[in-house]
Parts: sequence; C-alpha cells; structure tokens
Amino acid sequence: MFPKTKKIVTSLTVAFAAAAAFTVAVPSGNAFAIDHVPCDGNRNDFLKIWSHLDGRDSVDCYANGGRTSFGNWWVDRISTGNNDLVYYDANGDSVKVPRWTDITYPNRPPLVKDIEIL
Repeated sequence: MFPKTKKIVTSLTVAFAAAAAFTVAVPSGNAFAIDHVPCDGNRNDFLKIWSHLDGRDSVDCYANGGRTSFGNWWVDRISTGNNDLVYYDANGDSVKVPRWTDITYPNRPPLVKDIEIL
C-alpha cells in the first residue's frame, strides 16, 4: 500500500473510532418541545386551556415540556393535567399553576402571552 493511502486509511479509521466512542460515551438528553395536541375527551393528563379573543372561543391542549407563545388570548379556564404550568401575562407577571389543578377565571381572566410546561 502506498504511504499516502495508508495514512488516509489510518486517519479515517481513527476518526470513525473516535466518533463511535463519543456516540456511546455521551448520554443523550431528553429533547423537549411543547406540542399543541388534539384535545382527546378521554385524556385528562394534557394541559387544557379554554380561552377567548374578539368573540372567538378556543380550547387548546398541550403536552411535553417547553415554552410557546399563546398569542395574547384571554384565559377562562386552565386544567393542568399532569403538567406544572407557568403562564406569562401581558402585564409581565408569571403565574405558576401546579399539576392536577383545574382553575377558572369567570370575572377577571388573565391576558396570556406565553405558556410554559415545566
């Protein structure tokens, strides 16, 4: 084998072995991204939010950890399911709502900008 070819093959072998060792040695973390999911009537473990804006009503369900925009909707009810929630309102406040909580806001609903499942 030519010396140059041998050197290239050796370098590729070492690089491949290092990549394989790194892949095995480094634990993979959990990738989380909040998901907007269909509200299934049989499930009570999702985060479920009833809201309204400009004469429109909405019911939205979410799963998995992460933060997302809620679009400045007025929130009428929250059922957290198996999720710890923080919502961020238009006044800049953040409110934590623990899991398995069902709360309504009949008179003074918060205007929610973002939601985060912890």
